[in-house]
Amino acid sequence: MNKKIILASASPRRRELLTQIGLDFDVVVSETEEKITSTEPAKVVEELSAQKAEAVWEKLAVSGVCDPEQKSGETTMTDTLVLGADTVVACDGKILGKPADTEAAAAMLTMLQGRGHEVYTGVTILYEENGERKMLTFHEKTTVHFYPMTDAQIREYVATGDPMDKAGAYGIQGFCARYIRGIEGDYNNVVGLPVGRVYQELHGLRLV
Repeated sequence: MNKKIILASASPRRRELLTQIGLDFDVVVSETEEKITSTEPAKVVEELSAQKAEAVWEKLAVSGVCDPEQKSGETTMTDTLVLGADTVVACDGKILGKPADTEAAAAMLTMLQGRGHEVYTGVTILYEENGERKMLTFHEKTTVHFYPMTDAQIREYVATGDPMDKAGAYGIQGFCARYIRGIEGDYNNVVGLPVGRVYQELHGLRLV
């Protein structure tokens, strides 16, 4: 049975990717305070994706609907799945989140230039089956290799503003593509969601 998909993320890139593969969905943003218990990037993204999905699931379950604009009873959690995701960049085992300011962005790019690093995206799918809530959580890892960048090139890129809302201070699909030597793994995972794996998992669970 196809279920109504709720994306628990405000990321425009994740919205674009889900739309690209032909899935219909609504967006409900998680407002929970994120807490991590691990320092391993793979476990961190799985934890955070699960927290986002669970927070949105609880929000919808309490309201009794899957769309704040709908009237109570129109759609129940039986008809719904919640998709949570979180992406981090890791270099030498250190997790790089979104830069706090331009100096932090420049420092991250200086660390990444001329070498390889890893991008991890954790995904959690929450759904109900036979009256029981089910959860599937997994992660994908992609290795990204940068060409060397000069200080002037780093400053030029930071000045575009593109790095400021992105983990690791760069977006592979934008201006920074000029500095990407190559990748090992799923390109879409670096953008923010491994949609191929997501679709295959949903299809395998008969949710789409």
